[in-house]
Amino acid sequence: MSNSKKTNQGTSRRAFLYQSSLASIGVLLTGKSAMASNSLFAAQLPNSKVNGVQIGVITYSFRSMPGSAEQLLKYCVSAGISAIELMGDPAEVFAGSPVGLMPAMKFPPPPPPPPPVPGQPVKPMMPPPEFMKMMEERNAKARTWRETASMDKFVELRKMFNDAGITIYAFKPDAALGMKSTDAEIDYAMRAAKALGATSVNVELPTNADHSKRLGEFGLKHKVYVGYHAHTQATDTIWDLALSQSPYNAINLDCGHYIAAGGANTKETLLAFINKNHARITSMHIKDRLSGANGGKNMPWGQGDTPLKEVLTLLRDQKYKIPATIELEYDIPEGSDAVKETEKCVKYAKGLLA
Repeated sequence: MSNSKKTNQGTSRRAFLYQSSLASIGVLLTGKSAMASNSLFAAQLPNSKVNGVQIGVITYSFRSMPGSAEQLLKYCVSAGISAIELMGDPAEVFAGSPVGLMPAMKFPPPPPPPPPVPGQPVKPMMPPPEFMKMMEERNAKARTWRETASMDKFVELRKMFNDAGITIYAFKPDAALGMKSTDAEIDYAMRAAKALGATSVNVELPTNADHSKRLGEFGLKHKVYVGYHAHTQATDTIWDLALSQSPYNAINLDCGHYIAAGGANTKETLLAFINKNHARITSMHIKDRLSGANGGKNMPWGQGDTPLKEVLTLLRDQKYKIPATIELEYDIPEGSDAVKETEKCVKYAKGLLA
């Protein structure tokens, strides 16, 4: 057989496989969700990786909209997202959790953080008491299910997203990784992350050192990183203890919260922190917040004090393999929605990285 024939046959075969994969996505999505439309089945899968930098989104960004796993998949494809941090709730419901999707709860925005006091830690923002009570009740109901849950549906969920061109790099099942979680629940969270294809589970940074040590031991056991997230209590040293406790304890850095904390946290210290700790940062949350001195409010991208361009180009130029995760927290303008705003953020990031 001539080389030209071989080449033509190879090209035809690749084209056939590509078209077949698109068709399978169409069947999958229409079968799984009545909301899926023909607009999803375009000739090209989503791609939000730009010059080596993976732009992703945390599915929390779509909290203002119906939030089943199938619906989240549609939102990501529509916004052009090819990688995500998946919240625990929709994944657990897809896998058979008895509690159902968490109802939408609207709370008044928290007040801006007070200016930091030198020598004193900044207190993290806490959810309202009614939210905490609801979560306690839901967690108690889901605990038995988590301790015995099969991983088959998590594997199925991974395939559903992968077939649509979306990878899951992080899983945030906060409810299964808390202080009151049983060993079996933590074990479940690690196994679920692996089944989803995630390399890390993300969770709020514990104030109890014994708990971060405990989670780090489970991370080592399963070879899954634990990315600790901080709000405006973030400092350059707040992760040090957790990092020293386990090679699988890591950082889920929120650049917007870091800047909003103000005080010693500046653009220069943020970039220096990333350079120093890049090997221990499993993913970042990217948002544009005003600095603490300017009120700390979340703003549309380009209107706040977070050095978005400097952060993203640092990842590009240094080839740091850290996903940059859009976390949509600014007020959605009238006439828009979370999908449209996420798409704007993707385009803005691409413009900075072009």
